[in-house]
Amino acid sequence: MTSHVELLSNGLRQLELQQSETNLGSNYHDGGDPQSKNDPAPDNEPLLASSSAHASPPSPPQVREGYGFRQVSGTSTPLTVPTRAIEGNRALPDPNGLGWPAKSTVSRLNETTPDRAAREKMMVSAVRTILECIGEDPNREGLLKTPERFAQAMMWMTRGYEERLADVINDAVFAEDHDEMVLVREIDISSLCEHHLVPFTGKVAIAYIPNQLVLGLSKLARIAETFSRRLQVQERLTKQIAIAVQEAIKPRGVAVVMEATHMCMTMRGVQKPGSITVTSCMLGCFRTQQKTREEFLTLIKR
Repeated sequence: MTSHVELLSNGLRQLELQQSETNLGSNYHDGGDPQSKNDPAPDNEPLLASSSAHASPPSPPQVREGYGFRQVSGTSTPLTVPTRAIEGNRALPDPNGLGWPAKSTVSRLNETTPDRAAREKMMVSAVRTILECIGEDPNREGLLKTPERFAQAMMWMTRGYEERLADVINDAVFAEDHDEMVLVREIDISSLCEHHLVPFTGKVAIAYIPNQLVLGLSKLARIAETFSRRLQVQERLTKQIAIAVQEAIKPRGVAVVMEATHMCMTMRGVQKPGSITVTSCMLGCFRTQQKTREEFLTLIKR
């Protein structure tokens, strides 16, 4: 009798094991947890945990901040289109909405009125020192207020350090089903050469091919103005304008050509008046499609 009971008991245990394995395989097949679907969740894992684990993450809120980008340390000005989602890209989003911020750009962007007065006072002292070093008398009538004038003028000529691209564009982005070239040419620019702090002046042509979005025409000139009102080299200025437009509306392509005369070449050094420097930057379809590029170059020559 005992042997029959043991055999029956062993048989029931095997049946339970088989049933348990069957349930386990079914749960795995359904993509669930090995734990039975009817079992309550453990105390340290709320019931909502399993549903939230498979739910898609909430979309990030739409923030007006943006259009700002910065250069990765140790790299040249990028030719690639800035992509916010890719951290390894050579142009990364800038948290302050600036384009290519320098070491002290953020402090100038956020400075108060007393901070600005202190900054200008420091510049005034430096200019007085320069006047003395070149053999002049900063206390004579003609130069008495020159340090103050120079400080104020320099702050104005470099006011691009105080401008955020989001404020420059000011939501002037419009949905428009236009897929042909948009070109604004003969935009006057004036900037300061960062090597000698003397001016270079010229004109810039900016073109893009929309991708469902267009940018207010005046904003192209304002973007050029913002970047030109910083210490610059023409090559970098050209690329910064192109990438700022690309960052703002993500068009199919952007093209920028700049012609400028540099005072550092005409009034000092090699002294070649009349010489013109031409730089260009092509992004997207302007870089990959020869016909599109040739159309742009033909239009700006008219």
